[in-house]
Amino acid sequence: MMAETLPLQAVDAVEITILVDNLFDALAADGGVARHPKRTWDFFEREPLRAEHGYSLLVTVEADGRRESILYDAGIGRDTVLHNMDVLEIVPRQLRAIVLSHGHADHHGGLAGIVRRLGQRGMPLILHPDAWRDRKMVTPNGEEVHLPPPDRHVLEQEGVEIVEERAPSLLIDGRVLVTGQVERTSGFEPGFPPQQARTERGWEPDPWVWDDQGIVVNVRDKGLVVLSGCSHAGVVNVLRNAQRVTGVDSIYGFAGGLHLTGGLFESIIPPTMAELEALRPAVIVPGHCSGWRATHEIVRRLPDAYVQSNVGTRLRFD
Repeated sequence: MMAETLPLQAVDAVEITILVDNLFDALAADGGVARHPKRTWDFFEREPLRAEHGYSLLVTVEADGRRESILYDAGIGRDTVLHNMDVLEIVPRQLRAIVLSHGHADHHGGLAGIVRRLGQRGMPLILHPDAWRDRKMVTPNGEEVHLPPPDRHVLEQEGVEIVEERAPSLLIDGRVLVTGQVERTSGFEPGFPPQQARTERGWEPDPWVWDDQGIVVNVRDKGLVVLSGCSHAGVVNVLRNAQRVTGVDSIYGFAGGLHLTGGLFESIIPPTMAELEALRPAVIVPGHCSGWRATHEIVRRLPDAYVQSNVGTRLRFD
């Protein structure tokens, strides 16, 4: 499937708040694009932010004097996003849509809770139709882990407007791109080989995770900011696809999971790093499923670009 080129409108700035990730470092220092939660006198006496094996971002674009937001993913815990928003005192008054990166539970677990809290009937939820697939992961030693999809019935009861889309699409007056299905061109990124999906014929291999989709924003005079929940398509494919769909070559920043952890994926760290060096993102914020080996390689090979991902951190690209 060839990606359609879409006219992504430039914005003055994009602000990304990391609502859920695997790490919370209370002593992280500000620097570059990153601002961490303010430490008040009673910081260690208040409710702490929660980290978990999940991912969620609040994405706010600024243009023409207006700020409007979308939610990208919702973590794994039923109330983790809500808890962290409360701790951070975030009230998304201009939330225009929710985008799901893919159908794995560590990205949709908090959906129903956040929709219920917002109370906005007709809130669009944009996802790829494969996100509804019932899946499992089968490890090399035979362990099986269920990967349940979102509960469509519950979401519809909460009044969500479900938008299934395979192709790229635009939100917020053409200023936010949802990539849809990512083209696979790198030749070395394998998808997610341990995955199987339930079909009418029983469990069958489902390695490609075609529902993997990202968010892209074009910051005026700086380039693309690309967000990815897990990069099951491969981070090189994710970044190349963003360039192809938008027609913009410059990568200002990347934030999200690289899925380069574990024996199945660590073997592709070297070619991935070589391609990342060639793509030259000004900022890279590896989180969630990136893995410590890949993160250390980014620190070593792209030290000026690396920013630590941390629950509660606000990334500002302008």
